[in-house]
Amino acid sequence: MVTGESAQRQRQTGLRRTDDNLRRRQALADAAAGISLDETGVPAETVEVARFRCVIYLCGAPGVDLGAPREECTGYAGAFGWGIADVIEEPAGLLPADGRDGLRRAVEHVQLGGAGAVLTAWRSMISPVPQEYDAIAREIEKAGGFLHVPNSVHQHEGQKP
Repeated sequence: MVTGESAQRQRQTGLRRTDDNLRRRQALADAAAGISLDETGVPAETVEVARFRCVIYLCGAPGVDLGAPREECTGYAGAFGWGIADVIEEPAGLLPADGRDGLRRAVEHVQLGGAGAVLTAWRSMISPVPQEYDAIAREIEKAGGFLHVPNSVHQHEGQKP
């Protein structure tokens, strides 16, 4: 049975917008995007929107092939349309987070505005110690970015998927 409200909604979807309404909506969308129009309605200047960029950080034991995690992170970034500022692979093994130059460089990308996120395959690539991981995440957030692990929903603390 169709209720009065759903029947009303069905009738509303059949309505067409007028040309004036379409122009008004387009002008609002242009203004929201920062596009200014001249008196004829043509964009006065081209506004370029910068693509969101991330830095991929991968860490493993010396001699470990990081090809599969690199492909996973590259595909993940591509699925969201993120540009990749850099891919940093570090064979540091279990060194503490503060002793890894590659991790420092990844954080610096965010601090310098070259990337908005650090993307890594597993939490343990940042640190298996929750306090260290949280400290790095806070440092990246203070710089205006975020630390992201694609599979973090499926992981238990300190375990790979």
